Amino acid sequence: MSMKINRLEIENVKRIKAVKVTPKESGLTIIGGNNNQGKTSVLDAIAWALGGDRYRPSEAQREGSVIPPQLHIVMNNGLVVERKGKNSNLKVTDPTGTKAGQQLLNEFISQLALDLPHFMEAPGREKARILLQIIGVETDLEELDKKEKELYNERLYIGRVADQKIKYAKEQTYYPDTPLDLVSPTELIKRQQEILAQNGENQRKRENLHRLEQEYQSINNELANLLQKQQRLEADLNIARMSAQDLEDESTAELEASIANIEEINRKVRANLDKEKAEEDAKSYQQQYADYTKKLDDVREQKAQLLMTAELPLPELSVKDGELVYKGQKWDNMSGSERLMVSTAIVRKLNPNCGFVLLDKLEQMDMQTLQEFGSWLEAEGLQAIATRVSTGDECSIIIEDGYVVGQEHPEMNKPKSWKAGEF
Repeated sequence: MSMKINRLEIENVKRIKAVKVTPKESGLTIIGGNNNQGKTSVLDAIAWALGGDRYRPSEAQREGSVIPPQLHIVMNNGLVVERKGKNSNLKVTDPTGTKAGQQLLNEFISQLALDLPHFMEAPGREKARILLQIIGVETDLEELDKKEKELYNERLYIGRVADQKIKYAKEQTYYPDTPLDLVSPTELIKRQQEILAQNGENQRKRENLHRLEQEYQSINNELANLLQKQQRLEADLNIARMSAQDLEDESTAELEASIANIEEINRKVRANLDKEKAEEDAKSYQQQYADYTKKLDDVREQKAQLLMTAELPLPELSVKDGELVYKGQKWDNMSGSERLMVSTAIVRKLNPNCGFVLLDKLEQMDMQTLQEFGSWLEAEGLQAIATRVSTGDECSIIIEDGYVVGQEHPEMNKPKSWKAGEF
C-alpha cells in the first residue's frame, strides 16, 4: 500500500500559527492564499516532520512565539508522526502502539517527494540519469552510449577521409591511350639494338651481293679466260640471291619515338595509376563508412529495445540523447502539466511505497492545466499537496496570517498563569 497523508496539524512553524489540513486521498489538494501568509510553511513543516532534520527550517519556530513548533501527521496506515517539545523530538507510533524512528519513515518516504523542485530544476541529463537509474538500465545504457560515441567518431573520421579521397581522385588527370604499366627504357633500347643488328646483317648481305655482282660483271668481261671461275661464282651468286631475295628491313622509327617520349609516357602511366589507386582508396573508405553506419544503427536499435522493454513510469516517456523525452518532446518543450506528471511519476517509481508529493508555487499553471494534472493524479491514485498564490475556488483551503480561513483555532501565545510552587 502506498503511504499517504490522512491528516496533519501544524503549530508555530515558520509563518504558521495553527493549521489543520485533511488532504484528498487522491488528486490535488491546493493550499491557497496571498503571499507571506504561510502556504509554503505548511509544505516545509511536512517535509521536516517526515524527512528528518535535514529538512528542518533554519528558523523553525514562528517569530514572536514562545511555544515550540508542534507537528502531528497521521498517515493512511494509521502511523502517527509527531515533533514537539523544546527540541522538536521525533515520535513515530505505528497502529499497534509500537514506537519507531526516522528509519521507519525513510522506508516509505521518497526524498524527491518532499523536494520535487530539486528534481524539476536539475539539468536535463541529471533528470535522465535518475530515471535510468530507477528503471535499472543506467549501466547498460551508459555502455551503449559509450560504444555509440566511439563508433560515431570513428565513422566521422572515415567519412572525412573518404570525401578527401574522392575529391583527390576526381582531380587526377587520366590518359586513356596510355599503357597500363610503366615503360622500361632498357627493353626498348635492347629491342632497338636487336633490330639495328639485324638491319646491319641485311646491309652486309646486300653489300656482299653488290660485290659479287661487280665481280661477276668483271668475270663476264674476261669470260673466255675465266669460265671456270665464272661457274663457281655463278653457284655462289645463286646462293647469295636466294639468301637476300626475301630480306625486309624493319623500321626503328616507332622505337626511337618511344625512347624519345619515354618520360612523358611514364608520367601519364603514373598519373593513371595514381587515379586508379585514389579511386580504390575512396571506395574502401566508403565501404568502411557504410560498415560503421550499420554498427551505429545496431547500437541505437539496442538502446531503443533496452528502453522499450524497461518498465517506465509513464507511457511515451523515454530518454533520447541523454535527455528526458515525453510524447516526443524534451523537457523545455513540455507543458507545465506534463512536467509535473513526468516528475511525479518518476518520484513514485523511485519509491512506490510513497503515494504523495509536495508541490510549491502552482500559480504558474492555468486552470485547465491544474484540472488536467489533478485528473491525472486521481487516475494514478496519487496524492499531491500543493501551494498556489490564489484565493479562488480551486483552492482546498486558504491560509491567512498563519491560520486556515474559516477554521476555528485557539488563541495563541496567551500569557501563562503561574501557580504557587511552579517554576
